[in-house]
Amino acid sequence: MSTLEPERGTGTGTLVEPTPQVSHGDGDHERFAHYVQKDKIMASALDGTPVVALCGKVWVPGRDPKKYPVCPMCKEIYESMSAGGDGGKGGNGGNGGGKK
Repeated sequence: MSTLEPERGTGTGTLVEPTPQVSHGDGDHERFAHYVQKDKIMASALDGTPVVALCGKVWVPGRDPKKYPVCPMCKEIYESMSAGGDGGKGGNGGNGGGKK
């Protein structure tokens, strides 16, 4: 007997289809330019090593970041770092070459 069918004699029921979850995972990161340390972007350009954005995205840069809006999570983290009195260390970089 299928788990989607009610048992006979138990009354009526309503089958509720699960609502698909909208993903905010890696796919959404592809739509943005991300903040990354400049020296990490240079190293990636030279040897192809992946970089890690402030928001946590890991990838090998290869696209022009000027064509994409800045990742809201990276921007929020970067602004909080600058306001925190740490001298603005950390987040310059981009989704392929250096977004400021």
